Amino acid sequence: MKYLAAYLLLTQGGKESPSAADIKSVIESIGVEADDARINELLSSLQGKGSLDEIIAEGQQKFASVPAGGAASAGAAAGGAAAGGDAAAEEEAAEEEKEESDDDMGFGLFD
Repeated sequence: MKYLAAYLLLTQGGKESPSAADIKSVIESIGVEADDARINELLSSLQGKGSLDEIIAEGQQKFASVPAGGAASAGAAAGGAAAGGDAAAEEEAAEEEKEESDDDMGFGLFD
């Protein structure tokens, strides 16, 4: 992800087609060792894909077809509770409450 971020920073900075050396210099400027193989993999995956705007638009179309898991799992939980799964629903609520508790961390937000 850091290599893609560096690529995007370079394109926003005016470089139309950043090179491996450009990406490497951005990564190493923050004190992180750059992996040449990962940089080359990124560049080869972007090669011949068109402009960055076209790649982003294509990705947005792909994400639009991905179902969101939150609504389906909430519906399944409600259906299970209606079908006599009250104990399971109570257990799930207790588990969520425990996860949200600050006691597990040893301090509270306003301590």
